[in-house]
Amino acid sequence: MGYFFYGGWFEILFFLVFFLILGTIVVRLIQGLRTWNQNNHSPRLTVEATVVTKRAQVSRHHHTGGTAGQVHHTTASTSYYATFQVESGDRMELEVSGPEYGQLVEGDRGKLSFQGTRYLGFNRI
Repeated sequence: MGYFFYGGWFEILFFLVFFLILGTIVVRLIQGLRTWNQNNHSPRLTVEATVVTKRAQVSRHHHTGGTAGQVHHTTASTSYYATFQVESGDRMELEVSGPEYGQLVEGDRGKLSFQGTRYLGFNRI
């Protein structure tokens, strides 16, 4: 009876957490593949648009070692987004690369090329 209360609960909790994490990874993978597939089946469009706003999202990840003496470090990654407004008044936010983000200026008008939710380019007019 003592093993069940101490060892058994730990094993059950361990496997629940393991499968929860595994399930989350699988769901995210499926969502990513679904978005990729939908983008590939969407037409490539080029429309007149205005850059309305830009934003950057920084994600920080802290890595710690399991034993004393191991190096603890932090990594960061940045995702860049631009919001475009098309002639109909609709707005869309698309993820752009760092260099593209740096070249876009709020208020720029030009031709926006995209495929689904995939940014393809922006040429100022």
